[in-house]
Amino acid sequence: MALPFDPIDEAARQWGTHWDRVPAMHAVTSLMRVQQLVIGRLDAILRPHGLTFARYEALVLLVFSSRGSLPLGRMGERLQVHPTSVTSIVRRLEAAGLVVRRAHPEDGRAVLAEITPEGRALVEVATADLLGADFALGALSDAELQRLSELLRPVRREAGDF
Repeated sequence: MALPFDPIDEAARQWGTHWDRVPAMHAVTSLMRVQQLVIGRLDAILRPHGLTFARYEALVLLVFSSRGSLPLGRMGERLQVHPTSVTSIVRRLEAAGLVVRRAHPEDGRAVLAEITPEGRALVEVATADLLGADFALGALSDAELQRLSELLRPVRREAGDF
C-alpha cells in the first residue's frame, strides 16, 4: 500500500533537524531503495527460469566471451563480486545444467566455467523477458536512463570500478 507521503522526503526532513548533508542522505537513501525495488523485480522476472539476476549476469558474461568460457577468477573481476560468490553462482548454474566447470587447459590452478547450449538458450528467453519489462526501469525514458548512468559513473570511477 502506497503511503500518502514520500518517506524518504520525511526522513530527509528529520535528518536535517539533527545533521547536515541532507542532499547526500536523500540521494543515497533513494538509490538504495531503488536498488531494492529493481533487484526484486528483476529476480521476480527471472525466477520462473530458475535464475536470479546474479546468475543471469554470469550467463550473459559467458555468452559475451569469445569461447563461451572464462576462468572463475576473471568472472569475479568482470562481475565485480568476491571469488566465493562466483563459485557459488557457478555451482548453482552447473547444478541446473547451464554451465560446466572444466580444468583450465593452460593453468592447472584455474577452473573455467563454460556455458552449455541449454544456458545459451535460457539467456535468450530470459533476456526477452527482461527487455519486455524494460529491466524494471520503464518509468524512465531512454534519455533519463542515459543521464542516470552518466550521473553514477563518477561514483563508480572513484570506487575503482575502472
